[in-house]
Amino acid sequence: MKPRIAIPVPNSSRPDYVARALPQYEHAVRESGGEPVVIPVNATPTEIAQAIKHCDGVLLPGSPADVDPEKYGAEKHEKTAAPDPFRDNTDELLLQDAYNMRKPVFGICYGMQSLNVWRTGTLDQDLPDSVNHRAGRAVPEAHCVQLDPHSRLAAILRSAGALAQTVPLTLPVNSSHHQAAALLGDGLKLAAWSPDDGVKEAAESASTDHFVLAVQWHPERDFDQSPASRAIFAAFVEASAAWHERLAKRQGDFESIK
Repeated sequence: MKPRIAIPVPNSSRPDYVARALPQYEHAVRESGGEPVVIPVNATPTEIAQAIKHCDGVLLPGSPADVDPEKYGAEKHEKTAAPDPFRDNTDELLLQDAYNMRKPVFGICYGMQSLNVWRTGTLDQDLPDSVNHRAGRAVPEAHCVQLDPHSRLAAILRSAGALAQTVPLTLPVNSSHHQAAALLGDGLKLAAWSPDDGVKEAAESASTDHFVLAVQWHPERDFDQSPASRAIFAAFVEASAAWHERLAKRQGDFESIK
């Protein structure tokens, strides 16, 4: 059975964005061996809870919205976009279930910011212009990130042969964001950053027994062209499959002693 990956609809008010973006996440999950399960963000909490109960991992996608600064105790910056309360609510429900059940989590762009705020972190609401973080879809490689050589992210890329053995370890990435994590949330550690301005570009769980990885760039957009992007998705889907197998074993052990 393929691992089922919950993906919330990226945005509740921009069907044009959803139509363009959501198929890329679904394609990357399918090609990596998973089954995408799209979660409507306008569903009731009960409906969302029922849907996630049958999923093995959570993928938090990008969005044109920005997380409401009130959630991390900040005043709204003039360049901060309007929040999407429906998406925020869905992300929170999915993350609560994933952390309670130790399901794998993979956040992308807005998904990384959403995860960080849910873990009580904060955001830089508008990044400086010294690095082209806002490059968008037209620039396949906007800038490089530097990786912590001891991170889970570096290990994933290294084992897939998708990381050049440079010192320091760097990776070219696409980029389409104007906000990023400031203070990292509880239980998260830095995995990659921009060497030119220090912007946090990837974070992961500080706990080795829970797969939580978030990147600020968009591996779904260049999935078919980039070995690194394929390696990240593959690792996430494999972790979700392993979680499903562990759950099945626990259920089998319980049934055997009844």
